[in-house]
Amino acid sequence: MLGKLMRKKPIVQEVTMSDQIALLKSRKIPAHVAIIMDGNGRWAKQRNLPRVAGHHEGMKTVRKITRTASDLGIKVLTLYAFSTENWKRPKVEIDFLMKLPGEFLSTYLPELIEQNVKVEMIGNFSMLPDHTKDAIRKAMEATADNNGMTLNFAMNYGSRRELVESVQKIASLVAKGQLAIEDIDELEIESHLMTAHLPEPDLLIRTSGEVRLSNFMLWQLAYAELSFTDVLWPDFDELCMFEAIKDFQSRIRRFGSVEGEKEA
Repeated sequence: MLGKLMRKKPIVQEVTMSDQIALLKSRKIPAHVAIIMDGNGRWAKQRNLPRVAGHHEGMKTVRKITRTASDLGIKVLTLYAFSTENWKRPKVEIDFLMKLPGEFLSTYLPELIEQNVKVEMIGNFSMLPDHTKDAIRKAMEATADNNGMTLNFAMNYGSRRELVESVQKIASLVAKGQLAIEDIDELEIESHLMTAHLPEPDLLIRTSGEVRLSNFMLWQLAYAELSFTDVLWPDFDELCMFEAIKDFQSRIRRFGSVEGEKEA
């Protein structure tokens, strides 16, 4: 009796995170990625949890995506953490949100330092509670000499307010005779924005299915590629980030011209 023919199981090559990162890095990586982290409240509601539970879970996602962005070689990661409009939310939620920077930075600051990440912030710093300011200031001072990725938190930030302040600064220079009206151009306006020292975002990601900018970096995003996903921020993981980068690399960026090149 013939024995049964034994078939060898095919060898399945598991694609690791490192493999995927290496593949993405073999093509053009966006220098600056901005993210509107949306959906924390809905994530909590789906689980019958208080909204603050969603914000706390979202904080863990910040850690994952920061590490992933750094590994990918992204130069700047700007996270929309708290807008000027968010002050309209219930006080208990605002108080919790103002405590998150302290908790996040106290927990993960050693890791950020190890990864050579530099912490910065854009927004109205003066209006934040003292404990929030202290946490952010401490992280900025501790990472000031790092020269890896910049983790830029947009806290108490509103783009329209930023533009108003830029115009006010320019008007003051004109009034003092230090700047001629005919010398006001795009570069002059940009030089007075909070992001003057940073490259403009190449890619904007917004989670949770909302498709709007919500007063975020209106000037800076003029030619950014926009990526919208239904995934809620607490569920946004490394694979979601990889997909957004892959999509970015497949697009042709023309910047208003007829010809363009893929980001590959």
